[in-house]
Amino acid sequence: MRTEDAGADGHDLRHHGDAEVRGGGSALVDLAVNVRAGTPPAWLREVIAGSLDSLAAYPDGRAARAAVAARHGLPVERVLLTAGAAEAFVLLARALKVRRPVVVHPQFTEPEAALRDAGHTVDRVLLREEDGFRLDPSAVPEDADLVVIGNPTNPTSVLHPAEAVAGLARPGRVLVVDEAFMDAVPGEREALAGRTDVPGLVVLRSLTKTWGLAGLRIGYVLAAPEVIAELERAQPLWPVSTPALAAARACVSPRALAEAEEAARRVAVERAHLVSALSAFAGQGLRVVEPPEGPFVLVRVPEATAVRHRLRALGHAVRRGDTFPGLGAEWLRLAVRGPEVVTAFATALRSALRPCPPTRPSR
Repeated sequence: MRTEDAGADGHDLRHHGDAEVRGGGSALVDLAVNVRAGTPPAWLREVIAGSLDSLAAYPDGRAARAAVAARHGLPVERVLLTAGAAEAFVLLARALKVRRPVVVHPQFTEPEAALRDAGHTVDRVLLREEDGFRLDPSAVPEDADLVVIGNPTNPTSVLHPAEAVAGLARPGRVLVVDEAFMDAVPGEREALAGRTDVPGLVVLRSLTKTWGLAGLRIGYVLAAPEVIAELERAQPLWPVSTPALAAARACVSPRALAEAEEAARRVAVERAHLVSALSAFAGQGLRVVEPPEGPFVLVRVPEATAVRHRLRALGHAVRRGDTFPGLGAEWLRLAVRGPEVVTAFATALRSALRPCPPTRPSR
């Protein structure tokens, strides 16, 4: 690992996977966006639709906040509902008074973008491919008073041990752990959500990935009451809509938690199938970062930009990796999908990896 000044370096921190499937890309088979396929389920659609009768009233988040608190065994004073995890990053950047924020990369780029937009100078700790993109807590500067890390990490799909992440905590430091994909890990092992023994811990959760609610925007923050109060003061009035509040309550119910666990186990099986299919291309230079633990995998492939464009021509969208600090143009991220999609994708990838025949000069 190494520490890097996060000045202007060519990384497009505002690029996200949905850019691959906007406009003309909407007809492509989507392996670019990390939202679970086939969602939201019918019962959740009914809950959201049922909330529409209450749209004339201003949103009241008390019941949803209490439900999230109960789900994690916390008092409501430790919970803040947000318009997706992305809003939480903006609130943290604007509300907290920090001198030296550090972001552990490669990871979701919105935390750094939000910090920079709020006027902060951001340092990076870059995890290395040769280390499997795994965390060494000693690489984070001791004087960092805000540290941001994802677990499991987007885009590497690495699941760091909970105690290694907790080892980043220090007196006077805010430790932000983005657990947006933790509910896609069977048993949510290595989760820190619900812990109150880690000083300065702030955990972010999203309900948009597993439940297919990216367009509804719902997530939450778990932190000490004084941090929650600070973030809440920075929020606009009524930041979470009534339909999103209804979804939040539904998604932390016992029924939903059981369904999410079942989905996480299914994703693990589908991910193994995807990794197995990708292993057939090792002889062509393709390498998977292993072991992946999230609902996506990161692959290194020669001429990845050209391969990505060929895949688009063949009807498949994948996420480019060069917008993530610590990665380059040879990286792609693939969302986990079902066996039929993976089989079709493997066929397309075989063609995309095949070098084009040389063009004969015109005469």
